[in-house]
Amino acid sequence: MPKLPQFRVYASYTGNYGAHALMFTDAAGNDYYFSYETLVAFRGPDGKLRVLKNYWSTTTGKHLNAIDDGNKSQRLTKDEFADAFKKAFKRELEDA
Repeated sequence: MPKLPQFRVYASYTGNYGAHALMFTDAAGNDYYFSYETLVAFRGPDGKLRVLKNYWSTTTGKHLNAIDDGNKSQRLTKDEFADAFKKAFKRELEDA
């Protein structure tokens, strides 16, 4: 029987705020990190974490820091992130 997707809060938030910092793991073991409803990072089949640069708010910046421990030098531009997603999953990223 296939595994169900799993989700958890990736940052140390309590209460309802944690719903804005969710990470989902699909049945294949790929991780998808969201800030609010925007995909901001993923770990694909090769196991490498890819994180998008912060184009939004201070809050999203805190989410990104929680994902990659503040390693801003490895963050990708929108185009780089979309390309990495396409390579990893063989499909276009709908909203990068």
